[in-house]
Amino acid sequence: MGRIIERIALERGHEIVCVIDIDNRDDFASEAYKSADVAIEFSVPAVAVSNIRSSFAAGVPVVCGTTGWTEALPDLQREIEEGGHTLFWSSNYSLGVNIFMKVNSYLAKLMNRFPEYNVEMTEVHHTQKLDAPSGTAITLAEGILNELDRKTAWSKETEASGAHLAIRSIREGQVPGIHTIRYESDVDSITMTHDAKSREGFALGAVVAAEFTAGKKGLLGMKDLFKFD
Repeated sequence: MGRIIERIALERGHEIVCVIDIDNRDDFASEAYKSADVAIEFSVPAVAVSNIRSSFAAGVPVVCGTTGWTEALPDLQREIEEGGHTLFWSSNYSLGVNIFMKVNSYLAKLMNRFPEYNVEMTEVHHTQKLDAPSGTAITLAEGILNELDRKTAWSKETEASGAHLAIRSIREGQVPGIHTIRYESDVDSITMTHDAKSREGFALGAVVAAEFTAGKKGLLGMKDLFKFD
């Protein structure tokens, strides 16, 4: 993702002033890093929050695409409000996925009237993805739970009960990301799928989010970027 983001940023006329990896974390304090208008953070859950806080300390707004750490988001939100920092966070930067999320919420609202349908989700990603379920799957699940009274929480498939939304996570090959939501009754089923063809859409969305974020303050997301209701 880092290489794709860098290529797209350069193609769109931006300058890369600093690249931080595992072996040069001291560069968060460098003048080059502090000169950035915005940083794009795609790493792993174990270091994402530390990277965000290091960027805050350097006075650099952050666009974060790492998932699997959002239990720390309430604390970060307080830090953002108290310190005047900027964080744009999304579980998925693809335009298509965000449209899919809106349709998902609307379908769940419709299906709330039809308790004979059970709903489950399957997500498939490449073997390098460390978190499961994916951040996108969790966001989709939250969209369903907000609208479907008969489901009270999501669970990994082996833990699911009647009141829980089951999420099955599969890790195989180099799959960029497939998310499928299925409503099943005794007489028929309704299936909705988003299938990412490559990581290009995620990377482009992150760069567009960075362009949007530069100069802004607060906690931002795709609803702000795309002006979804």
